[in-house]
Amino acid sequence: MTREITYAEAIREGLHQAMELSADVVLMGQLVDYKSGVFGTTTGLVEKFGTDRVQDFPVSEAAMTSVGMGAALAGLRPVVVHQRLDFMMYSLDCLVNWMSLWHFKSNGKSRVPMTIRAIVGKGWGQGPQHSKSLHSWFGHLPGLKVAIPSTAFDAKGLLLESIFGEDPCIIIENRSLFSMQNSVPQVPYRVRFGEAAIRTSGNDITLACLGYMVPLAMKTARELAQDDIGVEVIDLRTVSPWDKKTVFESVEKTGRLAVADPAWSSISFASEVIAAVSEKLGSKMKSNPVRICYPDSHTPMSQSLENVYYPTVESLKKQVRETLR
Repeated sequence: MTREITYAEAIREGLHQAMELSADVVLMGQLVDYKSGVFGTTTGLVEKFGTDRVQDFPVSEAAMTSVGMGAALAGLRPVVVHQRLDFMMYSLDCLVNWMSLWHFKSNGKSRVPMTIRAIVGKGWGQGPQHSKSLHSWFGHLPGLKVAIPSTAFDAKGLLLESIFGEDPCIIIENRSLFSMQNSVPQVPYRVRFGEAAIRTSGNDITLACLGYMVPLAMKTARELAQDDIGVEVIDLRTVSPWDKKTVFESVEKTGRLAVADPAWSSISFASEVIAAVSEKLGSKMKSNPVRICYPDSHTPMSQSLENVYYPTVESLKKQVRETLR
């Protein structure tokens, strides 16, 4: 049975079901035990599972992440919530020098089954310290899995896949998606890392995208379809690993590629996708690929400047049309 619920409700349901399925699943983070529940994603969990399994944490990102890793090594399956991805940078030593290396350095004998939920803001005056999508940073590290769900269905499924997997995973959630609804099964289910989803089919151009760029891309495809332009929207869903096969097959069909990546243009994940496609199919492409990203500038605070800074449906349509010329 499925029903319409929000992205935030899907996360809460996934956490609730994971904690019911296994007593090893624990949740920690700043204010996870408050009624507001991190934008509603953890509300009610402390009442159901108690303070031993749902723990508030001091404002110390490095300590919280390190404690989470220690819990994973001790046999638990911790979910650590970083309300602001930007301040997760304080935990880079644990991420880079310990968590991502552990399986390798143990010669495959030890794993770190840990999930990090990292929330990034977009719009409504978040400014430069609350708006950085650093998925390409994390995806650059061998040993870390990275996901950016764009739908409530994927938010729950990727979360459960991460919690019950054996590798450290970072799931990046865009705050602007939390109120969006779509059909989500009531039962637990898992969405595999490295499997993209074709959201709309088309023969003229492949538009690969991530996170909140996916709803923009789908609206772009619907509007361009009125002018007989077929846009194939591919929701990559995960950055590490990412689904090269689906993208390659789509570009072989369309001959054109645009990548909508919610990050700065330079050294972005869009650059990686374009490089891989160019290496594989460059001689077969009908036009140069294009990146649709943020300008290489810090995020402004004022709403009027945000409206210029962030890509829109109109800017996506413009760049797709230019690629088709």
